[in-house]
Amino acid sequence: MNQHTRFNLPICLAVEEDAFFHTDEIIRRYIPDMIGQKTVIVSEQFLIDIYREKIDDISHDFGGAEIITMNSASFDEAVAIAKKVCMEEIKVIIGFGGGRVLDTAKYAAHISKAVYICMPSSLSNDSLASPFAVLETVGSTRRTLDCKIPTAIIVDTNMINNAPEGQTLSGIGDTIAKHTALYDWKLSAARTNSRVDDFAYALSRMSYDSVYHCDEKNMKSRVFIRILSRALVMGGLAMEIAGSSRPCSGSEHLFAHAIEEFYPDVKISHGLAVALGTIPACIFQGQSPDGLLDFFRTYGLDISPKSYGITEEMFADMWEKARTVRPGRITVLDDVKHDRVQLGEIYARMTEGK
Repeated sequence: MNQHTRFNLPICLAVEEDAFFHTDEIIRRYIPDMIGQKTVIVSEQFLIDIYREKIDDISHDFGGAEIITMNSASFDEAVAIAKKVCMEEIKVIIGFGGGRVLDTAKYAAHISKAVYICMPSSLSNDSLASPFAVLETVGSTRRTLDCKIPTAIIVDTNMINNAPEGQTLSGIGDTIAKHTALYDWKLSAARTNSRVDDFAYALSRMSYDSVYHCDEKNMKSRVFIRILSRALVMGGLAMEIAGSSRPCSGSEHLFAHAIEEFYPDVKISHGLAVALGTIPACIFQGQSPDGLLDFFRTYGLDISPKSYGITEEMFADMWEKARTVRPGRITVLDDVKHDRVQLGEIYARMTEGK
């Protein structure tokens, strides 16, 4: 990506208590042109049932916005929403939910050229502000598609507090992954004689540092939620500036993709799979994983593969498959011999949490 390429940045990042009960004030403050524009809210039925009052309040703030219930986080669903938006001359799409909803709404806004406002119900990964959407294409096969980042991101700290703890841990995992991703990015740049974008690198490193070195150890505190929100957004912006996912995605993400692709029955969120991947990735890169292991222990993030039903045999196979999921993406895995003995030792160490 050359330095003259323009990139988009969100106009607004509001992280406030009960933000979803005064979205109109926030929008009026940052993007007053949006008030009174025809709007739809995209969400999932179970969230609409749980947060009916909040969603109705947001709908009211946007002049009685229609609520669209999505069925699947698929390309077809996003295109169907985009078609409706174009046909009915809707100007604003609000995504209210977790990663599935946000990616669907984000892609629909990208195709229809509508303004996209992101309202996460949890902080489970950095798709909040990333220029990509991961959507199902055929069956359960998922593709990562380019799209534009949100115009506004509104985070309600009370909402995040009430989200299942596992989702916040998942967001922590996706943030900490930048440690090994940045190493792989530098390795790839050296190998291909290409340039690491210093600004994107610095943003991604700041994202990681802000959470890794955070003094607040209580995940439920407003301070921590604010720091994690900003960290996830910084990761998204780093990808937007770099023009690729390299600042946030390396060998640890290839491991997570291998689980998603070849072991769909393993019940683990993207962020937690990535967190699991950071420990072996660290070791392959010749870095000590001790700091990360301590960090995960502090927040109660379980990195024992056994806890997720992953046997030693599966674990080794996942790493073998990780090399194949993104052909052309250079990481430390290109330099590492597939060593079953070493992987067995890493598996044992992670299972014991040492």
